[in-house]
Amino acid sequence: MTSPTIDPSCGAHEVELSVVIPCLNEADTLAGCVRTAQTAIRESRIAGEVIVADNGSDDGSAEIAVELGARLVRVPAKGYGSALMGGIAAARGEFIIMGDADGSYDFLEIPRFMEKLREGYDLVQGCRLPSGGGKIMPGAMPVLHRWIGNPIFSLMARRWFHSHLQDIYCGMRGFRKSHYERLDQRCTGMEFATEMIIKTSLLDAKAAQVPITLYPDGRKVHARHLNTFRDGWRTLRFFLLCTPRRLFLVPGVLLILLGMLAYGLALPGVTLYGVKLDAHTLLFGSLAMLCGYESVFFAIFAKTLAIKQGLLPSDIRISRFFNTVNLEVGLVIAAAAMIFGLVLLGLAIEQWRLVNYGSLDYARTMRLVVPGATLVALGFQTILSAFMISFVDLEHL
Repeated sequence: MTSPTIDPSCGAHEVELSVVIPCLNEADTLAGCVRTAQTAIRESRIAGEVIVADNGSDDGSAEIAVELGARLVRVPAKGYGSALMGGIAAARGEFIIMGDADGSYDFLEIPRFMEKLREGYDLVQGCRLPSGGGKIMPGAMPVLHRWIGNPIFSLMARRWFHSHLQDIYCGMRGFRKSHYERLDQRCTGMEFATEMIIKTSLLDAKAAQVPITLYPDGRKVHARHLNTFRDGWRTLRFFLLCTPRRLFLVPGVLLILLGMLAYGLALPGVTLYGVKLDAHTLLFGSLAMLCGYESVFFAIFAKTLAIKQGLLPSDIRISRFFNTVNLEVGLVIAAAAMIFGLVLLGLAIEQWRLVNYGSLDYARTMRLVVPGATLVALGFQTILSAFMISFVDLEHL
């Protein structure tokens, strides 16, 4: 049996680096990964350890890890993120370097990550893409991943979350354990990797990247764990959840502005290019405003919930909003909107009474009914939304 890289009984303060390798039925390639990591640690004279976070393998992977002297951490909760969470929690090093067990990463590149970590960076991301100096060996990355998925999602991360990293999907990266604990990661699946990138960027932590080479998956018995379309959708979904402003707020504001424009043209009965904008335009405008108004409230609700759940860092703008607009203010605004709406509806009913509840001037009456009904609906939405947001953010009650 190969002796461990360090004495398992040593204290946490004696370990500088923990290499964490998530594992689920990787018997084909695990041994090579563990040996390479141990070699890199030994030849670089790093006080380190190799941890295999086993996620329920039944092909002998766990036994291989123990035989080679790696620390075996069994993680029963399923998921790529769960395995990494379990391995990182057990790690005793100041620095963590994680890498997949499928033979696609060369753990001899560990010293390059350590150099950046020792310089003071919180996160050091590997970059496989040629645009960042990396190299992809033939057959190492599916065409859709290389030319569409990875570049597009990396670009979105740079534009949406101001990350300067060029390969957000790379599974080989290093980070300070203290930085990881600050991130308070929540995703237990493949989103774990992108969550780390997004939160690091949102917290303005120091991040760097090092170019690495990606090799073909060395597994022969078991299929790769990635699923192009499923994992692509999960990444997009997570990106959207991390930016309520783009998912809810911006579309909502645009819809409200569109609805107001429709009202501004339809109430006076403007004719554009021979088209008379009348009651039907008001209905479409009301639809836009109702949907947009609800979307804006969803943005506030989603942002508040994401902060409370630890998915996003705290935002001073949300605190200022709740310090200004509390439940009572929301109820007053809602009451005013509903009262004004009911007055308009009452005027419409009065017009109907004046003609002995007979036929009405449709265009004229709908100019009262549509805005009145819209204001009542907006007021009712405000009441429900104000209470719902207050349930989530009880500290501002």
